Amino acid sequence: MRQIFLLILLFIVGQWLVKALRRHDAQRTGARGAHGAGAANGGARASDGQPQLAEPMIRCVECGVHAPQSDSVSVAGQTFCCAAHAQRHSARPAGRDAR
Repeated sequence: MRQIFLLILLFIVGQWLVKALRRHDAQRTGARGAHGAGAANGGARASDGQPQLAEPMIRCVECGVHAPQSDSVSVAGQTFCCAAHAQRHSARPAGRDAR
């Protein structure tokens, strides 16, 4: 029974140590990026190991599906997930006669 408790304790200490090392490494690289050449040219670049931001998603007016902005179709200020939905939406009657 003592061996199981010892293994659990070693696992918890190991996890704490890994997290502490990652936190220390992140602080060190963050401080280096703020004071190094990255600050002179407008901040850190993607080649410096910084993650890229995700592409913005848009909501289709016709079906409500979220799609990447680069794949979307924009018609008259409204965004759609595909050209077929843009055509279907524009073919709908508008105004009071639509009811």
